Amino acid sequence: MKIIETFLKDLLIIEPTIFKDQRGYFFESYSKIKFKDSGIEIDFVQDNQSFSRYGTLRGLHYQNPPFAQTKLVRVLEGEIIDVVVDLRKKSLTYGKVFTILLSEENKKQLLVPQGFAHGFSVISETASVMYKCDQFYNKESEGGIKFNDPSLHIDWRIDLKDAIISEKDQSLPFIESCNSLF
Repeated sequence: MKIIETFLKDLLIIEPTIFKDQRGYFFESYSKIKFKDSGIEIDFVQDNQSFSRYGTLRGLHYQNPPFAQTKLVRVLEGEIIDVVVDLRKKSLTYGKVFTILLSEENKKQLLVPQGFAHGFSVISETASVMYKCDQFYNKESEGGIKFNDPSLHIDWRIDLKDAIISEKDQSLPFIESCNSLF
């Protein structure tokens, strides 16, 4: 397993070691021991999975403390543009955006720590996304940032006028007005 740091402190790309042969492939998608040996100690308590079609945009979501979530995101089928925004007000990278292509082919994962908003767009015909969380979902602590906040300049790699977006996500505030407690 290879752990790659990004320019956003604590946001990590996880590249598994993949074993291939004539049968197909095998890899450990998560190993608590290997994470711990790398200095990452997280107690995941919930797995979530979504299925979406091309043009779906989900996010940008977060949960405030004390229910803030660290997420380990991966794609089981298809391709997504995964997007995170640093919401930690004391961070030197507050308001900065990181994007990465996650796919069934590259098998990369993104470890999104507490204090970040998270979302993704589906750029393949369909996509199945799975992520582990270290806190349970809590409706009262949820928050979000509008996907098209002009200050963030996010390239979702889909045509936003045709995007499939929930009413809830369309009504989220821009980052300057969000209720982040980080």
